[in-house]
Amino acid sequence: MTRKKAVVSLGHDALGYTTDAQKESVKISAKALADLVEEGYQLTITHSNGPQVSMIHKAMTELHRIYIDYTPAPMCVCSAMSQGYVGYDIQNALRSELLSRGISKPVSTILTQVTVDPYDEAFYEPTKVIGRYMSAEDAEIELKKGNYVKEYPGKGFRRVVAAPTPIEIVEIETIRALADAGQVVIACGGGGIPVIEQQHILKGASAVIEKDAIAGKLAAELSCDALMILTGVDCVYRNFSSCDQTPISSLSVSEAKEAILEGQFESGTMLPKIEAAISYLEKIPSGKVLITSMSRVKDAIKGNAGTIIHGN
Repeated sequence: MTRKKAVVSLGHDALGYTTDAQKESVKISAKALADLVEEGYQLTITHSNGPQVSMIHKAMTELHRIYIDYTPAPMCVCSAMSQGYVGYDIQNALRSELLSRGISKPVSTILTQVTVDPYDEAFYEPTKVIGRYMSAEDAEIELKKGNYVKEYPGKGFRRVVAAPTPIEIVEIETIRALADAGQVVIACGGGGIPVIEQQHILKGASAVIEKDAIAGKLAAELSCDALMILTGVDCVYRNFSSCDQTPISSLSVSEAKEAILEGQFESGTMLPKIEAAISYLEKIPSGKVLITSMSRVKDAIKGNAGTIIHGN
């Protein structure tokens, strides 16, 4: 049987927000992913890491505050740590679920680096908030290091990092080889570990990469038949959160672009998903993008739920 290649992007709801919640959440996610395998999909999985990388960054910063000899971990290292432990939970939960259904299929996690442009405009206007609330004194220390902070009146300050556009997935050939061998691959977690290439040396960047952007790029690089973005809503809506919100069952690329110009999609939530869909479909016009929730994905692949975005 010819299997359909798909990249599946898991949002925060699929992982939970704490280590204990994550262990339980991935068991539910594993069932939905195993359903897709049973439906004939060859999966490459990517995932968010916002709460996880923020937790790691907080922990490493606090460790340095208590034990001055410990060096605070840079963002690229925190990203690598989050890829490792999130991938560990997903691969074990999915392997267990597949074996319970009589499916013997390797599941592996690839620590994935993604190059970014050091002159990307995002570095001059960072937007991604991470880490704990800081005092004014601690914020001043961060500013002296060249970092950015944002004040939250009455709460304190938090660090803000850039979200540059991904350029190249460094380990793409490894991911492709495993996927072509029929394995389930977990890659580009949290958007990938952001790195800058300087004379063949990869140096970590103080940034995070939008996980939806990398999902679209990964699906295009692997020439996938589908990109599935699993999020907190069952489908895309027109006039979302208003009294006349309307579910959208399907969109063409041109219709999606028109809706963006109309301001239909909120920045930081649905907009990056629509932009990822467009990016993928402009490279793979024969593909399709499915946006839905974890609980409805089995219905959505049969056309009974979710939003389908297709080429013009």
